[in-house]
Amino acid sequence: MVKKWMDARLSRGAKSEIHARYLRRLRLQDGWVGITRWIILIMFLGGWEISSRSGWIDPFLFSSPSRIWNLFFEMLSDGNLIDDIGVTILETVIGFILGTAAGTALATLIWASPFLSRVLDPYLVVLNSMPKVALGPLFIVTFGAGFGSILMMGVAITVVITTLVIHNSFRSVSTDYLKLARSFGATRRQLYTRIIFPACIPDMIAALKVNVGLAWVGVIVGEFLVSKNGLGYLIMYGFQVFNLTLVIMSLVVVAICATVMYEAVSRLEKYLLRHRNLE
Repeated sequence: MVKKWMDARLSRGAKSEIHARYLRRLRLQDGWVGITRWIILIMFLGGWEISSRSGWIDPFLFSSPSRIWNLFFEMLSDGNLIDDIGVTILETVIGFILGTAAGTALATLIWASPFLSRVLDPYLVVLNSMPKVALGPLFIVTFGAGFGSILMMGVAITVVITTLVIHNSFRSVSTDYLKLARSFGATRRQLYTRIIFPACIPDMIAALKVNVGLAWVGVIVGEFLVSKNGLGYLIMYGFQVFNLTLVIMSLVVVAICATVMYEAVSRLEKYLLRHRNLE
């Protein structure tokens, strides 16, 4: 009896040690991934700066990290850049939330009505293939040359893809689960809230990640058309006066803001999946 107990303890200890080594290896890999990313970024910026200073590339056309850095702090001290960043972030976040919520609601409505699903399916395909930028003049006429048309541009780009992704996710839920739940008397609402919606959370998070980029594209394009402030306006203004350092600096700020927003969605994904697994 004692021998069996000792063997069981040793077996658990061996498994724990193997698991600990596995976790250490994962942490080491994550560390090397982060270091490699920074090395690539530093080498890119360093090569860009050296090429610009040495005349290998035209500094007027391609600027340089030092010029972008100096312009960034110059505009930051004036206070105008903060306002432009704040306006674009506000428009993007609102468009992102509205587009995702509207897409999820529309996908739910289509799922709830098979007849409506068959009716709207070709229209969704056509809307998804249509270049949303072409709707810009229509939005300007309808909502005015301002915040409303920019917001609608962001919503228009995100809502259709969200609807398609989430509706396809709803349809991919195993029919065996649904039949089993129906055999126990589950209503259609219970099927949605207890089985379908929780099962589709990973696909919804994937749609959110896609919508981050799409929302930024929609808002920046909208600002190209009508805005008098924001990062999109700075890009267009820099192009018009041929200040390409301003253009590239604005693009870098957009990339940083989009990365932060994407990281926030990734953290939300980890939280929701962990909470889902605990349940």
